Amino acid sequence: MADIEKYLRPSAFPHIWCPGCGNGIVLASIIRAIDKLGLEQDKTIIVSGIGCSSRASGYMNFNTVHTAHGRALTFATGIKLANPELNVLVITGDGDSTAIGGNHFIHAARRNIDITTIIFNNNIYGMTGGQSSPLTPVASKSSTAPFGHIERSFDIGALATAAGATYVARATAYHATLLTDLIVKGIENKGFSVIDAITQCPVSYGRKNKMGSAAKMMEWQKEKAIPVQAASKLTPEQLKDKFLIGELHRSEAPEYTAEYDKLIAHVQAKRGNK
Repeated sequence: MADIEKYLRPSAFPHIWCPGCGNGIVLASIIRAIDKLGLEQDKTIIVSGIGCSSRASGYMNFNTVHTAHGRALTFATGIKLANPELNVLVITGDGDSTAIGGNHFIHAARRNIDITTIIFNNNIYGMTGGQSSPLTPVASKSSTAPFGHIERSFDIGALATAAGATYVARATAYHATLLTDLIVKGIENKGFSVIDAITQCPVSYGRKNKMGSAAKMMEWQKEKAIPVQAASKLTPEQLKDKFLIGELHRSEAPEYTAEYDKLIAHVQAKRGNK
């Protein structure tokens, strides 16, 4: 088990998350993944934006940066370019990453920069008033859609894959062990990795949509999640209203900082020959 006192800042507690929130479970999975890989704390950078999930960076005993709304990946890109030897992880929410940060998200994936992004996906803007996010399901209620959300939501796995991410995976707060394993693989991948971590928000999302307690919401995660391997044996009817968990995509492509270093070396050599 990971050493809590080693990886967390006691002075930052108590945390701000509501009772029943799944963000603590996702945070624990990140810490377990880091511990499992034996990453050096001084060489591991945690970057976050704005929102419930993004408060997690302040609780973690690493070099951390709590940035502007939707800009976590831009800061992380600069950090990784400045020192490619660092392990850079981005903690972000569904609104932070796919709404105001959506353009930065797809271009980080396109570049295939070696950053691991963990999206705390609770289907809502929890901290700022319970508004719909780009991942809020159709017909769900929120403070900005009191009669039901009519916009189709992103499939974050498909979006990340199409944009060029070389590792894409999904798990839930209920499937915490799987989530840890997927984060490990995401960090090991030398390229842009995205982990869609579905987590419950019993206050801003669950109450409005009559989903019951946090425990009930986790039961929902258990019932609706289908492992990728099992999905291939099921019919479209059996997969209706379900979502896949596990590795969704893995591929190989040149990593951005490595290509950038090659470009610098090429230019320097060319100038040296003059």
